[in-house]
Amino acid sequence: MTVAGGLIAAVAGGLIAAVVGGSVALQAQNDSPQTIFDRAVADFESHHIPESVAGFDKLAAQVPRLAPQLWQRGIALYYVGRYKDCRAQFESHRSVNPADVENAAWHFLCVAKADSPQAARAALLPVGPDPRKPMREIYEMFRGTVSPEQVLTAAGGQPESQFYAHLYLGLYFDVIGNARRALEHIRVAAEERYAPLGGYMHVVARVHLESLSARR
Repeated sequence: MTVAGGLIAAVAGGLIAAVVGGSVALQAQNDSPQTIFDRAVADFESHHIPESVAGFDKLAAQVPRLAPQLWQRGIALYYVGRYKDCRAQFESHRSVNPADVENAAWHFLCVAKADSPQAARAALLPVGPDPRKPMREIYEMFRGTVSPEQVLTAAGGQPESQFYAHLYLGLYFDVIGNARRALEHIRVAAEERYAPLGGYMHVVARVHLESLSARR
């Protein structure tokens, strides 16, 4: 779920065009799939989450074959409280991206919110090899076999690894009800120094920080 992973880059860079047949004329229209996608992303980046969800929903309905690719929709659904739809989005995304730990993590978050962390752990999606540090440890933390401290240790001194460690630690602590530690880690992940490294997921960190702050 990162630019480095190629997912948002693939969609924004032409996957939509391929799915709808590569029509340049279609992409030039105001309501083309590419335009809807770009607007939904921009709305999320501006913290206009309901508008973002509406755009992603429109795109999924207009081009159903594209819908499994839209992990960004799943994240937006999480922030408007549509947890069952959120769960379904990440389950469908696994069909096109089965190795991604982040997909399993967001699925966990959706299930935990809709039901409980225990139910989310029981329903944790399997993943393949994700070579990014500390993704394996993040997965095992959601699984219940690795501690948050071990995730931070595995991140080491790499700024990008530290960003993802703090992001998913913050999300994890939030969903299990530890608001203090959630805020501690999300504040770090949302720091501007991580913007070039986190890309879209840094926007997510900022959105989540806003959500946590609003609840205080």
